[in-house]
Amino acid sequence: MRVDHAGIATDEATTMVEQYTTLFDCSVAHRESFDGMKIAFLDLGNCYFEIIEPRDDGAISAYLDRNGPGIHHLAVETDDIEASLATARDLDINRIDDHPRPGAWGHDVAFLHPGSTGGVLLEFVGH
Repeated sequence: MRVDHAGIATDEATTMVEQYTTLFDCSVAHRESFDGMKIAFLDLGNCYFEIIEPRDDGAISAYLDRNGPGIHHLAVETDDIEASLATARDLDINRIDDHPRPGAWGHDVAFLHPGSTGGVLLEFVGH
């Protein structure tokens, strides 16, 4: 496993993408609109920043209302997302997703509840 990306919630993705690409001398690897969100993945070489702007009143919008802009989640790449979820179940970690679901960039994803992971929303990303 390795860190795949940090998801960063913002009300203004365009401005953040411009700032971060200049600050970190990186490029946009992928853009898409997905599940009520505008998303841009910035390639940092060894991982990505996923810049997320809500397009509806979904989870990211609610997160921004509660917390303001900032790190929303950390994602870990796994070669076997089902096995990673099984390990979480064995450890009695509460899961938001009991099974992988379609995520951004065509990957399968599954989230672990922050109440069971030290306050951090963790995402498994199947590759």
